[in-house]
Amino acid sequence: METGNNRILPLGEDRDRLLVVDDSELNRALLANLFEDEYRILEAGNGREGLEAIRREGEGLSAVLLDVVMPELDGIQVLRRLRADGLTERLPVFLITAETSGQVIREAYELGVMDVISKPVVPYMVRRRVNSVIELFRARRRLGAEVERQRDELLRQARQLVELSMGMVEALSAAIEFRSDESGQHVRRIHDITVHVLRRTPLGAGLTEEEIGLIGMAAVTHDVGKIAIPDSILNKPGRLTPEEFGIMKTHTVQGARLLSRIPQMREHAAYRYACDIALHHHERWDGRGYPEGLKGEDLSIWSQVVALADVYDALVSKRCYKDAVGFDQALSMIRAGECGTFNPVLLEHFWRVEPEIRRLYLQERT
Repeated sequence: METGNNRILPLGEDRDRLLVVDDSELNRALLANLFEDEYRILEAGNGREGLEAIRREGEGLSAVLLDVVMPELDGIQVLRRLRADGLTERLPVFLITAETSGQVIREAYELGVMDVISKPVVPYMVRRRVNSVIELFRARRRLGAEVERQRDELLRQARQLVELSMGMVEALSAAIEFRSDESGQHVRRIHDITVHVLRRTPLGAGLTEEEIGLIGMAAVTHDVGKIAIPDSILNKPGRLTPEEFGIMKTHTVQGARLLSRIPQMREHAAYRYACDIALHHHERWDGRGYPEGLKGEDLSIWSQVVALADVYDALVSKRCYKDAVGFDQALSMIRAGECGTFNPVLLEHFWRVEPEIRRLYLQERT
């Protein structure tokens, strides 16, 4: 097949491709004859056609044999554009030239050619030099592909370990909810509310999607410290005595302590969020929470969001010591400060997305 100066010798579609760029038809024929038993030969009769062919074929080419003195674009101009495109790092280019100028040869090497072959060519030398470099590039690509495959496999295994670790923690958290006579869905709802609020309001500004995901994971562990609370207190149907409430409050400290003792958790990116949330999800904006009495900006935004989500879910859900209240009543109680004081900005944004959160409960109940 022939079109102007561009020609592809009909040697079979399954062969590796080699591009010869030379304005001399005789030179193209000579080089094609050298390699036609091993490669499917593409030809270009000037620098511009050669550049177009290289950009079209890309790394599908095994190599490019490039003349220096040509119309349209000369070989050095072609090399400059290939270098700008980053192709000379991924595609072996050989300069075939009768040019003896040291300046030309030096610039060619600086631009990334693999070798400079002088005209008139010595057939067996050209074949040996070109094939050796092509095999080197093939080996490098195979190695690169294998490294990439192994990297992907390691990342997959790492993700599995992360999922396993977090799955175990989530299972533990859910088991604790069952132990306290709750549905086990509480931890999942706290996760969903936390992520929804951070994604859908300015409260999550400055947090990446990955960080929001980690905070959502960490929210699941907020009550993990309840494992240390006796059943007689955890499941008491009536009001706790001051002494019992004092013991119940220790679940925050116990939770942070437990998380710090799980080696896999300490190495997880969610760890810092999980410890903060477990320890501080009962702190309040006015400093009247526990265990440390933090107030105002001393509280991280994620621990504030989880604290509000925890209160909202506790109000609208049935517990062993209370019946569920309606959504509107829950909002009124939170607004009135019956569950402690919350950041006014947090409340403002929560009111705005609460109808969407409410729908999550209604869907769950249907």
